[in-house]
Amino acid sequence: MNRNRHTPVLLKSALEHLQPRDGGTYIDATFGAGGYARAILDAADCRVLAIDRDPSAIAGGADLVSAYAGRLMLHQARFSELEEIARQVGLTQVDGVVFDLGVSSMQLDEPERGFSFQADGPLDMRMSREGPTAADLLNTLDEAELADILFHYGEERKARAIARAIVRARSQEPLTRTLQLARIVSQVLGGRRTEGRHPATRTFQALRIAVNDELGELAAGLACAERLLKPGGRLVVVTFHSLEDRIVKRFFAERAGKTAQVSRHLPRPAQTRAASFRIVNQRPVTPSEEEVAANPRARSAKLRAAERTEAPHWPLDPATLGVPQIAR
Repeated sequence: MNRNRHTPVLLKSALEHLQPRDGGTYIDATFGAGGYARAILDAADCRVLAIDRDPSAIAGGADLVSAYAGRLMLHQARFSELEEIARQVGLTQVDGVVFDLGVSSMQLDEPERGFSFQADGPLDMRMSREGPTAADLLNTLDEAELADILFHYGEERKARAIARAIVRARSQEPLTRTLQLARIVSQVLGGRRTEGRHPATRTFQALRIAVNDELGELAAGLACAERLLKPGGRLVVVTFHSLEDRIVKRFFAERAGKTAQVSRHLPRPAQTRAASFRIVNQRPVTPSEEEVAANPRARSAKLRAAERTEAPHWPLDPATLGVPQIAR
């Protein structure tokens, strides 16, 4: 892929909400092919700290780091390490943070990474190339554990039937290839496409989220951004599926003081926390028809943004944000 031609989804809207300014410092938490980092640096005379957990993205960004001569800092890290990396490079507060979630086009387009069912490849799915692979989970977890992953991380209604088929198939031979898994899922679901999507879409999403702890990392990353943003700083997040969007929506709503009381019959807390964010867009920004036509992967994207207040940051409780708690 030509990295110079990569245009992230909702880039124009993200810049409008982030509002880069001269002299500011910003964090691109999902460097990928460098689209957001480059756009921020071109929009203002500012500095950008960019991170990505994928070593391929870091290696591919070396030329961009050189091109911006000291204005771009690039580090391999997870969302949960964002605050630690910022402090390592001397940043205690920043003016804006942007997250572009999900798997990147580069990762989907490389069969050897195992993220896609469109071409055959090893069942890997690791963004950092470290830790257990998707094949490891598929071949070692019991049927109930697999079903929980497919249901909670993929919102797959046929999770138990698919898990049963996976356990049956691996008793004959280990599951190691993407098309091998895609065939098993398609057979269970009768090869039916839902809303134009391949029947294995939800299963692959669930495994990718489990392998990379994507939802736990998202919650931790949002909390890091909250602690790093100065008053008036903007947090901009682009999500691509309902699980991500739900967590971001709840994070903003809770910290903006808009979380509804669980029951009107329960007593109100004696002391409530001051709102640490002000929601910028009450409704999420979605791609235009033209953007979806140019990039079909953009169809499910949603952008949410909020502005940091002067109130102290809140403690992180992933459960209240809707992060599924799956025992493995």
